[in-house]
Amino acid sequence: MGFCLFNNAAIAARQATAEHRLTRVLIVDWDVHHGNGTQDIFYNDAEIYFLSAHRFPFYPGSGTREETGTGQGLGTVFNLPVEYGTARHRYLAEFEQLLADCAKRCHPELVVISAGFDAHRLDPIGSLDLETEDFAQLTRLVLDVADEYCNGRCVSLLEGGYNVQALAESVEQHLTVIADRDSKL
Repeated sequence: MGFCLFNNAAIAARQATAEHRLTRVLIVDWDVHHGNGTQDIFYNDAEIYFLSAHRFPFYPGSGTREETGTGQGLGTVFNLPVEYGTARHRYLAEFEQLLADCAKRCHPELVVISAGFDAHRLDPIGSLDLETEDFAQLTRLVLDVADEYCNGRCVSLLEGGYNVQALAESVEQHLTVIADRDSKL
């Protein structure tokens, strides 16, 4: 199935719909691997939208643009398969556009970030050539969506990274953007 033993993002999203009666939750996953477990859980679900930006082809081999959901969930899945060697500016531009399209369709009441940092260029497993500061930009883009659609309601969950130094620096960038945004509220 993948690297995850528990799917924290799926649990958080389902908790939001069950306990808080939200009807539109957006999960954004920028981990280098496709979030196939999250996609599978909500593939036929009209309440949970899922956007995954990931290296492709790469393990687990899923996450094509054609995978968009089925039944009640048709149109709730947005995949951004990124080839190895894709320039950072192109990755960020494509992510921004797909996120905007997804948010416009979803109008989320909550955004959940699966914040994996193994797309960093120094990561020994994923190495999708993102730099530390790119994770700050990804965070800003997602928080902008949360601000626009759901009064800033956003939850971030640490998913991983395998270069300890790159992980620490990327998480610091991610949290700094979140903290700066929160201090302005």
